[in-house]
Amino acid sequence: MALSLTSLTQLETEGFDTVIDVRATAEYAEDHLPGAISLPVLDDEERARVGTIYKQESPFRARKVGAALVARNAASHIEGPLAEKPGGWRPLVYCWRGGQRSNSFASILAQIGWRVEVLEGGYKAWRALVLSELNDRPFAAPLWVLDGNTGTAKTEVLARLATLGVQTIDIEALANHRGSLFGHREGGQPGQKAFDSHLAMAIARIDTARPVVVEAESSRIGDLNLPKQLWKAMCAAPRIRIAAPLEARAAYLTRAYADLTADPERLARVVESLRPVQPAERIADWLTLARAGDFQALAAGLMRDHYDRRYEKHRARFGREEEREIATDRLDPDAIDTLAQQIADTLLTVARPNDM
Repeated sequence: MALSLTSLTQLETEGFDTVIDVRATAEYAEDHLPGAISLPVLDDEERARVGTIYKQESPFRARKVGAALVARNAASHIEGPLAEKPGGWRPLVYCWRGGQRSNSFASILAQIGWRVEVLEGGYKAWRALVLSELNDRPFAAPLWVLDGNTGTAKTEVLARLATLGVQTIDIEALANHRGSLFGHREGGQPGQKAFDSHLAMAIARIDTARPVVVEAESSRIGDLNLPKQLWKAMCAAPRIRIAAPLEARAAYLTRAYADLTADPERLARVVESLRPVQPAERIADWLTLARAGDFQALAAGLMRDHYDRRYEKHRARFGREEEREIATDRLDPDAIDTLAQQIADTLLTVARPNDM
């Protein structure tokens, strides 16, 4: 049987026990369906070999060699990861476009007696749904952007909002990046396709009748691009801006970026990367502060002389017709909890104006 996908959330209701990606390891690593496991019927080298035979010798010989490799790899999977699956096991199998790789493996599984289905159109059909969600459909829910200068704990406030029942999409978590030159996180960023898939799923799951909050970002976060419909909605959305004094922000950043300050060489490299846009004397001062371990003074200097100026230019260029400011003089955990509650209350008031 073949399953035709019509929405990104459809798999969550189909009841498959396992989703199996039979593409090569490199294809799986680039992106895959949510929760899918990798059981390649041709590994990267084998896939390249069959492709070369197809182009340079003949399609018939390529199919023959490919069939032998698929059978060998299928046997390994059945004797290994699938050895303990019960008779009623129901897997969904897919390859690049629902062709020979997935159908060959599914045929073997079906002969055993398992209730296997193949994804019609394969990963290519999934990718088309992702791109449609991100690029063709306007963002459907009321969107609010959580804004504020660097160091105003926006990411932590966003996380607190989620615990209070506010709908949020944590773009930085999906991108595994903190959204600045200092934003690298352990493990690096996913590829663009994987980021697209995770973001599209987050958007597809939202309740469009309720507000959604995202953190203010540029159109590019690290090496990844935000999709055009979300970016368009973010540019037009009302904003809640957190305002906090420089000293409180510097103290917060010193805590939040402890991983970076613990790596002097990496910290120095990032500061050095600002040379094209900052005077040499200022770079030298920042490096001196970094070497001395005066990270709070370094954070204050970076915000005062680099990030705050860039932020104000950005605000002046785009402007905001609707912006609500919430001020705080502290950014310790208790203050962040208070900020989150204030913002949640603000959103509740906006969502239910007749209750006022």
